[in-house]
Amino acid sequence: QVQVVESGGGLVQAGGSLRLSCAASGRTLNRLAMGWFRQAPGKERDFVAAISWSGGSTSCADSVKGRFTISEDNAKNTVYLQMNSMKPEDAAVYYCAAKISYSSSSTVYTGEHEYDYWGQGTQVTVSS
Repeated sequence: QVQVVESGGGLVQAGGSLRLSCAASGRTLNRLAMGWFRQAPGKERDFVAAISWSGGSTSCADSVKGRFTISEDNAKNTVYLQMNSMKPEDAAVYYCAAKISYSSSSTVYTGEHEYDYWGQGTQVTVSS
């Protein structure tokens, strides 16, 4: 059973930076594709960024491209979301998700329904 736990949320000023962490347990990141999603009040949960199980491929939503970066540290079994130049519209609960993948090492998953394991979420607030 895979478990993922997010951390690093908090309050940041517009233009500032924040780094979210997602620690996976139950297995190593090998064959574990990871993703970040976010949900603002009254809105649906949206894709933010994803990384393939090999760590070799990533994808980001257009709304965060150039500002957010997803990466991983295999030694720590942790995936990160570095968020720079933050905007008030980035405020949301951020969720980490994981999927055991037997697809190609370059496959990234951007659909919420594609993930099997979810964290509890971490709140990110951006003040203007």
